[in-house]
Amino acid sequence: MASTEFVDAADAQAAALGFDPARVFVPHPIQDRTDDEMAALADAAVDEIVKAITA
Repeated sequence: MASTEFVDAADAQAAALGFDPARVFVPHPIQDRTDDEMAALADAAVDEIVKAITA
């Protein structure tokens, strides 16, 4: 899991390693989010995260 700022970096790393891991991206930026905003990001992503780790 990472913010959308890192999509290209994750693609490049996956290609370099020859491995395509499950990935979930949330909106960027992260560091200036309030606790409530972080909770909302987590709530919005949780189903996709569970699906990624159980598929």
